[in-house]
Amino acid sequence: MSFLEIIDDESLVSEDAKNMLFNLLNKAADIENIDKNNTELSISFVGIEEIKEINRDYRGKDKETDVISFALNDEIDGELEIIGGDITNYLGDVIICVDIAREQAKEYNHSFERELGFLAVHGFLHLLGYDHMTEEEEKEMFEKQELILKEFGLNR
Repeated sequence: MSFLEIIDDESLVSEDAKNMLFNLLNKAADIENIDKNNTELSISFVGIEEIKEINRDYRGKDKETDVISFALNDEIDGELEIIGGDITNYLGDVIICVDIAREQAKEYNHSFERELGFLAVHGFLHLLGYDHMTEEEEKEMFEKQELILKEFGLNR
């Protein structure tokens, strides 16, 4: 069992970038006191058409986006609790649109790796329950993102 599975079926991201993300999310898990021996998540890299389709089908938004997180630990009204089975805590999936990440890296005048790192940490924090629906939540989440990126040395 590995803490992080990286899925890149179309080879959209370099091995160096994948290794960086693996190390970054391990650091983020340490900062958040996550037991990596019993926790799993995945990061997938997709193109613009696939992220648009996912956003439309699962979120009802017919437009592209940079990152989507599917947290499996979110409680949903009417959902049955799973009892027994695997004791691994599967946090969920983070899906990153590589095309948009490249565009945003240029727009924000930083590296593609910095943008990938930002999006991966953003998605990871969503899986942990952080959100940015209110000003207070946004402040907490964005401060945590910047702390993790800075601790890792992935600055703007």
